[in-house]
Amino acid sequence: MQLADHAILITGASAGLGRALALELARRGARLALVARGEAALDAVVAEIRAAGGVAHGIAADVGDKDAVYAIAGTAAALVGDIDAVVHNASTLGPTPLRMLGDTACEDLERVLAVNLVGPFRLTKALVGPMLLRGRGLVVHVSSDAATEAYPAWGAYGASKAALDHLERIWAAELDGTGVRFLGVDPGEMDTAMHAAAIPDADRASLARPAEVARAVVAMMAADDLPSGARLAAGAFAVTS
Repeated sequence: MQLADHAILITGASAGLGRALALELARRGARLALVARGEAALDAVVAEIRAAGGVAHGIAADVGDKDAVYAIAGTAAALVGDIDAVVHNASTLGPTPLRMLGDTACEDLERVLAVNLVGPFRLTKALVGPMLLRGRGLVVHVSSDAATEAYPAWGAYGASKAALDHLERIWAAELDGTGVRFLGVDPGEMDTAMHAAAIPDADRASLARPAEVARAVVAMMAADDLPSGARLAAGAFAVTS
């Protein structure tokens, strides 16, 4: 997929991988609609991109709020044009320290699912129609190894990401041949605030830097030969540009 002058929406864009993706995609010439809950941090990312000559607009919103999703989609299109690609990066762990399932409140599980699963589903529904009419589009779901490994105390987050992976595969199967493609990516363990909240005593030197992971994810987005529905590990993807 061409990235230069394409309109791309990124959720969870104010920090961590989302911020790194925004900076990398802006460097490639994409026009960006950036979504996050924290307006001040989001404004800082937008300002950094604009200072470097890029095109970015911030939308302060919560993807876990069902009433916000269509406003996000409409505002993004108004700011940068028809959306060519969306990266579902926004995510929540739920309460930290992480809790075993038996100690997880039902309301906390609902919130994790609302942000990590239902929000991406709603936003894809809001964006995919115009993509289908144009016969092209890309939807990227940011997953986790917690989607495939049963880590104690990661139940709410892991279940949400496992469901997200399967949602991506079903979207890909249902829209096969339409020109709208779906990719899942496991970014691996990164040096982010979210990782620090989950594992405070982790050795930061052993963790990937978000900028490194972002380069791999952007390379995946630019590759036209990856099959729709694929789930890829960022650390195993060779970056050639």
